[in-house]
Amino acid sequence: MKVATTTAAGTPQPVQPANEVSLPAGLIGFPDHRRMELVYVPDQLPFLWMHLKGPDPLNFVVVEPKGVVSDYEPEIFDEDAAALGINGPDDAMVLNIVCLDQAHPEKATVNLVGPVVINRRSGVGRQVVLANHGRYSARHPLLSQTAANGVA
Repeated sequence: MKVATTTAAGTPQPVQPANEVSLPAGLIGFPDHRRMELVYVPDQLPFLWMHLKGPDPLNFVVVEPKGVVSDYEPEIFDEDAAALGINGPDDAMVLNIVCLDQAHPEKATVNLVGPVVINRRSGVGRQVVLANHGRYSARHPLLSQTAANGVA
């Protein structure tokens, strides 16, 4: 999903320094987008912006899964770990892409099957399909049904 980084009034959001990430294989469906910046806006945390650089720049909202799904335990294939130079969980930053429906933001979902995994030391990333993908959904509700319905 493409998203804008301006407010409804059209004024640019203040952004903090970005982190450059190399994506040698691009993202799934976007092979020509081989570089990105991770940007955070303090009042939008825990959400981050993933600005893809390429022929047509793209913006995605991403989130680290630990705040969304407490029992999320992504397992990546050995080939992906080797390609990224990841030797253990502490080497990896895992980001999940958020899908928003502007007409129904309460129905936002997060892709738990195909996260973007980044080597924290090298700044090299790759979108992967998890080895344990059968445990998760590509359309996991961001909000619980109770919260989405406004029930406390």
